[in-house]
Amino acid sequence: MDDRSSLGRKNIGTLIWDFSIPAITGMLVNALYNIVDSIFVGHGVGAIGLAAVTIAFPLMIVLMGFGMLVGVGATTLVSIRIGQKKIADAEKILGNAFVLGIVFAVSLSGLMLAFLDEILVALGAGPDVLPYARDFTTLILGGSVFMFTGFGLNNVIRAEGSPRIAMMTMVMSALLNTLLNPLFIFGLGLGIKGSALATVISQALSAVWVVVHFRSRRSYLKLRGANMRPERRIVTDIIAMGSSAFFMQVAASVVAGLFNNILMAHGGQTAVAAMGIINRVSMLTLMPLFGISQGTQPVIGYNYGAKHYHRVREAVVKGSLAATAVAVGGFAVVQLFDAHIIRLFSSDAELVALGAAGLKIFLAMLPIIGFQVIGSSFFQAIGKPLHSLLLSMSRQLLILIPVLLILPRFVGLKGVWLAGPIADLGSTLLTAVLVATQVRRLAKAEEDA
Repeated sequence: MDDRSSLGRKNIGTLIWDFSIPAITGMLVNALYNIVDSIFVGHGVGAIGLAAVTIAFPLMIVLMGFGMLVGVGATTLVSIRIGQKKIADAEKILGNAFVLGIVFAVSLSGLMLAFLDEILVALGAGPDVLPYARDFTTLILGGSVFMFTGFGLNNVIRAEGSPRIAMMTMVMSALLNTLLNPLFIFGLGLGIKGSALATVISQALSAVWVVVHFRSRRSYLKLRGANMRPERRIVTDIIAMGSSAFFMQVAASVVAGLFNNILMAHGGQTAVAAMGIINRVSMLTLMPLFGISQGTQPVIGYNYGAKHYHRVREAVVKGSLAATAVAVGGFAVVQLFDAHIIRLFSSDAELVALGAAGLKIFLAMLPIIGFQVIGSSFFQAIGKPLHSLLLSMSRQLLILIPVLLILPRFVGLKGVWLAGPIADLGSTLLTAVLVATQVRRLAKAEEDA
């Protein structure tokens, strides 16, 4: 998009469509990326492999959380700076974000590798699962710098007005992962190590693609060496703006670890494997919502920076309607084809029955989640990270963890599945109150202008 001012002039519905479709495509491909991993691990390694990947999942969430801390924080600031016509400032943010991501990747991976076995055991790994989880996680951590660069900065490509290029980053990585997984797992007999290696190589491709983009003529913003010297103000602003997404991911990691331990107590290794499948299917259903959220964010951010508040309100409404429509479609598919979906990952009858029952309950509130996702993203886009953080934490910490600790004591495994929809309902109600209040403030600010 050569004329960035179209974000302030073009029809809001068209803009959301233009930005969301590439984002949805990329997010869906990324979700399929993880699902393909699980399918190959499930059939090539077995239920123990699925359990190992599920045990390792909280660590991967933490890594992704730090990647989002940098990526989402930088994206929010870049969108606002472009709206304010401060391009040099936007490029400084990009350079600082690049360096910050590398620092986080190296330091975090080193720390986790030093205490890996202890961490995996704390996350629920028993003696049988631990070797598989260790093999998988060691390789993932070793290649984390690629994830930080590719995943973290890809959002900035979208913010600068190049959603299709951002989509291609994810598509290329996912296609390579899909090709390498069966080759490494079955062809070379590498087992669960093959799945991890395929992931790392695919992430490396994304990282190279993103860096080349920001050094090329096609990029609106440029990654310049002069901007890679960390500035305290910029680093602080990035961390502040990305804190909501970061804490959401960290909370998700804590919840995932808690889930694993409670599932092991109430259903054993099979229940943990079932939760791993449910997580992958949940990601597939939620990724289109996150895609719409990502597509809506630069529209909101630009117009907020330009003080076009009526367009901000319109983007929130139309983004919420689009996300809700997609969520209702995903809900219908899950409820109608629950057992068929689980069978894609495993032919084990016990695992299929357990997973199908859990899937239907866990995603029972999917139709209302679309609005909650857009609402949280709205506050992120207008530079109010504390509001976004509250909405994110309301589901993961304030509601989900207490329900997860209490309900299974009375109804067993079913209580684990019920924790999801209860948390979704509570957080959506809170989102409605905060969004309505902020929208009224924007309307008043426009009247007073």
